[in-house]
Amino acid sequence: MSANRLIYLPLGGAGEIGMNAYVYGYGPAGKERLILVDLGVAFPDMDTSPGVDLIMPDIAWLEERADRLEAIFITHAHEDHIGALAHLWPRLKKKVYARRFTATIGRLKFEEAGLPVDQITVVEARPAVTEAGPFTVQFVPVSHSIPESAALVIDTPAGRIVHSGDFKIDQTPIVGEGWDDARFQEIVKERPVKVLMCDSTNVFSPLPGRSEASLAEPLTELIKGAGGMVVATTFGSNVARLKTLAEAGRAADRTICVLGRAMKRMISVSEETGVLEGFPRTVTPEEAVDVARRNLMLLVTGSQGERRAASAQLSRGKYLGIEMKEGDMFLFSSKTIPGNERGVLRVWNAFSEMGVNVVDDSGGKYHVSGHANRPDLEHVHRLILPDMLIPMHGEHRHLREHVEIATEAGIAAEVATNGTMVDLTGDTPEIVEYIEAGRTYLDGTTMIGAMDGVVRDRIRMALNGHVLVTIILDEADEPMGDPWVELMGLPEVGKGSRPLSDTMEAELTDLVDGAGRKLLRDDDKFDEAITRTVRQVAMEEIGKKPEVTVVISRLALE
Repeated sequence: MSANRLIYLPLGGAGEIGMNAYVYGYGPAGKERLILVDLGVAFPDMDTSPGVDLIMPDIAWLEERADRLEAIFITHAHEDHIGALAHLWPRLKKKVYARRFTATIGRLKFEEAGLPVDQITVVEARPAVTEAGPFTVQFVPVSHSIPESAALVIDTPAGRIVHSGDFKIDQTPIVGEGWDDARFQEIVKERPVKVLMCDSTNVFSPLPGRSEASLAEPLTELIKGAGGMVVATTFGSNVARLKTLAEAGRAADRTICVLGRAMKRMISVSEETGVLEGFPRTVTPEEAVDVARRNLMLLVTGSQGERRAASAQLSRGKYLGIEMKEGDMFLFSSKTIPGNERGVLRVWNAFSEMGVNVVDDSGGKYHVSGHANRPDLEHVHRLILPDMLIPMHGEHRHLREHVEIATEAGIAAEVATNGTMVDLTGDTPEIVEYIEAGRTYLDGTTMIGAMDGVVRDRIRMALNGHVLVTIILDEADEPMGDPWVELMGLPEVGKGSRPLSDTMEAELTDLVDGAGRKLLRDDDKFDEAITRTVRQVAMEEIGKKPEVTVVISRLALE
């Protein structure tokens, strides 16, 4: 048996949708040379990560082995694949390789972060080859919902890997390259594929996916039939959809205005890199104000109900001088990502109260997914004929279902969630190790670990409120005045209409007056007794056990 092994280790994106980060290694066990594919983010929610700005993979394992890391490869420019790059690159400091559009987005992020943009290298599509230690990597164009997406062909001494990236089967994607079976037939003919790492997002969708081009006609009919102003939102990175919407608006004799920094940036970068041509002329918000409502169409950010995006701003009133009115139409040309329903419904209801007609994709006419459905995945399995399949980019249920499909087709497969190291050297995938694969939070401008306790304490305070207790003792451990209490996030009045703070202060005064010298001199035990008393009072008075901070000050007498 060879002394070298081929390993795969997901640090994000396996067992969840988002935060993609996949490590491949080849060499002697424990000394493998490594490459990293993608470095993305997930987005926080108020239930599990209040106040957090971004969620990123914990790359501690990789950082400890940065001397063995050869390079970083980015498959495409969606935030869940590139969003953590500028934040975490300083801990790895390795060359980054991507196609032109993706590299341009990456360089903009590096520039904003004050990082060296020359560390991101533009790579042409296959047959161009990038060498990284024992790996050679080719970028293979695939269709997705953002320009210049790529699968990777990763060649190693132990065999060929196809890393699918995010993809769908679409021969007419409007913008960018269409899916081409011949590309993958050539890859298989050139060298059999040992392992297929495959997108699992839509494994439960039973019908074949639809082309982006299929939306042009229904969108045009919808917009032509609208009375007042039309506003449409979709993912800002879906440049093909933006073009389809804009062209549908122009066909209905409407002037197009784009609102939202992220959307404008994507259009600009697409035009700059040559992947987008013929986008209809747009006007500024200042110019849009003077256009008759019947002849105006806005393309806006905020398809997921984000509070700061243009959609939410419009739902709360005027935005850049423009406001929605009764009889206008608002279109969600997008799918609501699980977890974002509350934000989307907040925007929807606000528009409904204004008398705006809201149209979503519940009928399947105005949006198509950027991911391959089950029949399309099965088609790719047959096309590539891998010896092994490892599903990625999906929650556990997606990965498990994908494994069952592969197994039924006679392909060796394994569920490998974040932190699962898989040995791919033999004929079947073998799990050889589990490593800690946690999460890193960007909290304001600071990086914190998910297990550091910061967010946990924030959640506890949000759920239970907070009490600050201050007690002053002199040098003889005698109380100087009564304890006083400050409440945060708690009702001011308890049972019997008595102020809660007064009740707590009375109980704490009794505690201090009755405490012996030994307790007063032991700060830890005194702190515990105060905390216990405060929580008992709060539980009796308001049915809550708040977080408690105790400040004991000792003053020397002169």
